[in-house]
Amino acid sequence: MDAEIRIVPLPRTAKPVLRFLKVAYRIYRDDPYWVAPLLDDLRKVFTDANPLFEHAEMALWVATRDGEDVGRIAAILDRHHNQTQKDNAVFFGFFECINDPAVSRRLFDTVYAWARQQGARRVLGPMNPTSNDECGLLVDGFDSSPVFMMTYNPRYYVDLVAAEGFRKTKDLLAYYMDITKCPLDRLARIAEKTRKRHPELTFRPLRKATLKSDLAKVKEVYNAAWQANWGFVPMTDAEIDFMADRLKPLFVEGLTWLAETPSEPVGFQLALPDYNLPLKPLKGRLLTPKLLGFLPFFFGWKVPRGVRCITLGVKERYRNRGIEAVMLTEGFSTAVKLGCKDVEGSWILEDNTMMCRVLTAFGGYVYKTYRLYDREV
Repeated sequence: MDAEIRIVPLPRTAKPVLRFLKVAYRIYRDDPYWVAPLLDDLRKVFTDANPLFEHAEMALWVATRDGEDVGRIAAILDRHHNQTQKDNAVFFGFFECINDPAVSRRLFDTVYAWARQQGARRVLGPMNPTSNDECGLLVDGFDSSPVFMMTYNPRYYVDLVAAEGFRKTKDLLAYYMDITKCPLDRLARIAEKTRKRHPELTFRPLRKATLKSDLAKVKEVYNAAWQANWGFVPMTDAEIDFMADRLKPLFVEGLTWLAETPSEPVGFQLALPDYNLPLKPLKGRLLTPKLLGFLPFFFGWKVPRGVRCITLGVKERYRNRGIEAVMLTEGFSTAVKLGCKDVEGSWILEDNTMMCRVLTAFGGYVYKTYRLYDREV
């Protein structure tokens, strides 16, 4: 007789959240590609200090069997998403599970019941916890570790999700570029033509010293440039500040750029070193002797060989002027000087034809695919 599967609700307080997060360690203990997120940082996402909870609710559950946690899932009701997208959805996120459909079914059934209690008509995800954070289920590209702030999961998760009747909503693409082979000289000439053709445009790297004062411009570009994108939800001032506080210690000057005219900011690119490379040995914990290997990267004495270009956008009326190419060229040139070799551009909506063409022009190709799913409840 099979052991009973129990679903245990957890509050968003310190010890229960740690229990929730540690489920992943069982799932990935023999997986050579998984990179444990820093627990101290990830726990912040679940606290009331996260301004997400000014407009969202989140419920957490773990699945237990034989006294051991064998799965977890979160349900998120984001009122900003539903208002902006004229939707009536609950997200599922932070899903982890052993390879057992009986366990995953109990977890998803719990989310469906919670969603119905909120009056939602569908469940959408995975969102960890929103589309402005890590999201998507890896469905192709299982042969390497994820880059910084991208999701990862075992291949069998695709079958577990499909078994629940979820259907594809949208694919998110990750492009790989070898910047040692990228035609930077040719691209620099194209960028220079853009500067001469549009002398009103200025480009400058964001710096730690002025980051706080520049955040208003970043927010303006971010919320304007992506407003027509599928699933986009604008970030509040507090959410931008919260994310900036988490990322500022990892900021490397010369990788992140702002494009402006005399009257307004018009474009923004955010790129960070792939800190997953030096973080991997820490297994999510800072209090370990292996921290010594990460400190040179934290203090900027060393830089990982990889870079992730996280965000690249231009206000609609300023597109088709080459602004994206200028910012990418500047960022890539800095990466080369730092000794970086690899760049991932992620994530890109599968139907964002313009951005796909830009990354292809830089020698990029799709090497990982992430999928968002939904189903009616």
